[in-house]
Amino acid sequence: MVTQLKEKNYLSQEEAVYEIGEEFGDAFTYDNESGNLAIGRDVLAAFRKLTVDDVVWDRSDRAWRWREPTDAPGRQQD
Repeated sequence: MVTQLKEKNYLSQEEAVYEIGEEFGDAFTYDNESGNLAIGRDVLAAFRKLTVDDVVWDRSDRAWRWREPTDAPGRQQD
């Protein structure tokens, strides 16, 4: 996920979950309560640990991106 973010400066959740499933298998993804494919919690925890200060989650775009000087504190941005 970090590599893709470095390459594109933007990483959509939908794209990430399918690529993780294809490259690493079903053990790293799961079907959430809504029946959608989701990234495994342990994968997300590792990604967060690697990017805690540098990356934000853009909730409206459902994607991660690099933190900008104008972003509010915290991981989640609207």
